[in-house]
Amino acid sequence: MNLTISGHHLDVTPALREYVVTKLDRVTRHFDQVVDINVLLTVEKQKEKERRQRAEVTLRVKGKDIFVEQSHEDLYAAIDQLMDKLDRQVCRHKEMLQNHHHESAKRLDLGATT
Repeated sequence: MNLTISGHHLDVTPALREYVVTKLDRVTRHFDQVVDINVLLTVEKQKEKERRQRAEVTLRVKGKDIFVEQSHEDLYAAIDQLMDKLDRQVCRHKEMLQNHHHESAKRLDLGATT
């Protein structure tokens, strides 16, 4: 698994990097087929009073890319909310892969009438 953590208008400190890695452990615990993770942490400098912190994750698993982004006034809160969203999407993707209760196209009798 390749992990890339980068910052835009922001220096990624070792404490911030460690925080992201510990939060990502929860996601990778659910799904072990993760190929690549790209994390982008951004400080948007629109106005001083509307200064927003944004976190984005692109998680590449076998057969699908999962992209999640979240903005908040506090970067740590944005990371927390982002990991919650990412965890839900990874669990949903895992359930869809393990769902064997759907009918296959070969078994559906679409045009036959008796």
